Parts: sequence; C-alpha cells; structure tokens
Amino acid sequence: MKFGLRYLNTGPNVDPLRAVAMAQAAEEAGFESVWTVDHVVIPQDYKSAYPYSQSRRLGDGTENIDLPDPLIYMAYLAAATKQIRLATGILIVPQRNPVVTAKQLGTLDQLSGGRIDLGIGVGWLEEEFQALGVPFEKRGQRTDECISAMRTLWKDDIAEYHGELVDFGPVYCRPQPVNKAIPIIVGGHSKAAARRAGKIGDGFFPARGCPQDLFTLVKRTAEESGRNPDEVEFTVSVPEDLSSIPEMSKFGVKRILIPSSAMGGTSKWASNPDEVLALKDLIQEYAET
Repeated sequence: MKFGLRYLNTGPNVDPLRAVAMAQAAEEAGFESVWTVDHVVIPQDYKSAYPYSQSRRLGDGTENIDLPDPLIYMAYLAAATKQIRLATGILIVPQRNPVVTAKQLGTLDQLSGGRIDLGIGVGWLEEEFQALGVPFEKRGQRTDECISAMRTLWKDDIAEYHGELVDFGPVYCRPQPVNKAIPIIVGGHSKAAARRAGKIGDGFFPARGCPQDLFTLVKRTAEESGRNPDEVEFTVSVPEDLSSIPEMSKFGVKRILIPSSAMGGTSKWASNPDEVLALKDLIQEYAET
C-alpha cells in the first residue's frame, strides 16, 4: 500500500518554509506522494452546493482563504525534494486552457524528474466558472476533450486535436513529460466519474470512503472499453479503522491519502512535520499490503 499526504497547499502549509518542511518530512517518513487542491477563486456568497460535506459548503464555510495555485506550489516543492511524487487532487481541468495546462505539466514533469501525477475533476462551483469566463455546461465533455488533447500534446512530436470544444494544431509543445505521459487519476464520487475513470483514467479517487459500487462500475466500464481493469489504480482517503486497510486492498485500493488538515472529513490527519514523521511506522506496517 502506498500513502500520500493530502491538502498540502492549505492552512498553515501555505507558508513557504512550512510547505518545504511538510514535504521533506513526508519524504523521510516514506510517503509516496503529496497532493494539492485547486480553486482559482472562491466567489463570495456562492450558491452552488459543495458535494462532499453535510453543510454543502467548502471547508468550514470560510471563503476568504489562501489557496496557492497547485502547479506553482508543486514546482516549489519539486525543488526541495528528491523522490516523492507530486500530485493534484484534484485540478479542475475544464476551467483551464488544455494547451497551456499541458505545457505547464510537461515542464513540471521534466523539472521534477518525472514525478507528476494529475488528479482531475470536472468542478462543482458554477460561480467560479462564471468568474473565469468558462461555460459550466458541457464541463464533462470539455474534461474528456482536454484529457485527450493533453495526452496528444505530451506524446506526439507534432500534435493536433480536433474536437467540438477543443481544437488546435498542428503544433510543437515542448518540453514533453519524461515518459511522454503523465498518470491521470479521475476524481469524483459520481457514476459519471467512475465511468470516466474506467474509460480513460489511469486511476480513480473518490473523495470519501471506499465505495465498492463505484469501484465495480470502474472495472466494468474498463472491460467494456477493451481495457484491463486492473490497470486502473484506486486511491482512497484514510479509513477511521486502520485495520480495514488489508480488506481495502482486496478491492484494488493501491494508495491511501492522509489529510494534512481537518478538511479530509476524518478524525485522522497529520497537521505538522512531527506528526507526519510519526506516521513512518504505519507506512512501513502496511507497505506490503
């Protein structure tokens, strides 16, 4: 079992020195990855319902919070670490220009020595899309086209893509990722997200719990799409009962994320470098699970 540290670009970890200390502690403790979150803006008094809390509000309902850009934050941590992977969990892909995003991620993957994982989501905050001048409608289709377009830019020497919502080419986009690909982990807690993961994802990350019904849907969709379902890696949040980890691995869970703040919806988190280092024994205990 692999372990990641989640929500790193939030709370006190927005401080530059604290950010480096947390990432280096995670690397020393044996964490496989650190994960960031994404919102370009949080509109004041938004009406959209946050899907992952009973309050239907993001975090504790506070809108005026520091939330560094995840890709710039990851670049900063890449320079301060050696082997830990750097991931978005998630990046709201349909809000962003896919050509620019592919360029940023390709550059970041090169600079980090191939350590980037791209967790993606379609977004839920309609008012944020409005502030960015991006249509909220068809964001699922836009996400699918963005993923396909970015993979083309990362892989092909001369790339072009022609879809309904994304259209360009032929172009050169350099640098490309180290392996001419970046793993894409589909985030979300819906059937649509599970089907997307089964069709085109390298992984699936439901925001809460260990939903076996969605895992089954991912596998079934992968098979229907002519893919090997075992190639889709499942990532979940840390369970309240750690003894359930071996059972979770039987469902295909390969990575568990531990929050760096209370945002994770669990009573277990590591909020400072000492608490991160204290998890070394836990990571070693389940390393072979």
